[in-house]
Amino acid sequence: MRHGRKTIKLQRRADHRNALLSNLVCSLIEHKQIKTTLAKAKAVRPFAERMVTLGKRGDLHARRTAVGYLHSKSVVKELFDKVAAAAGTRPGGYTRIIKLGQRPTDSAPMAFIEWVDNAGAAPEAVAVAPEATAEAAPSKTAKAKAEAVEGETA
Repeated sequence: MRHGRKTIKLQRRADHRNALLSNLVCSLIEHKQIKTTLAKAKAVRPFAERMVTLGKRGDLHARRTAVGYLHSKSVVKELFDKVAAAAGTRPGGYTRIIKLGQRPTDSAPMAFIEWVDNAGAAPEAVAVAPEATAEAAPSKTAKAKAEAVEGETA
């Protein structure tokens, strides 16, 4: 039985797994959104949320704990200054996992993991009004109708 053993092992030794998760959290802080396998996204979520909680605490001990885990002072500075500030008063649930389907090469399930409170994480697709596109480039049927009308009048 696996009572009390919630570590997702990812088929790696402990030191390799810790380095992988640390690097994924650093990439998430730096890029605001990362694309990875679903298993890795689910494994990195608790660590990323723990780092945001440290960032919200904001004291020296929390900063040193974060540096000890992430091994990058610039990433910790961004975590404490930007990511934790964006989380604001949210009591938890700082990340979102979006399933993307399977990777073509090996059919591994893929996912995006991103910050919930970061509005600029993914560029939004700008929706263009249908009227504007119809005026800019008339459709083939409109061209055919115009040619038919010109042929009848000539």
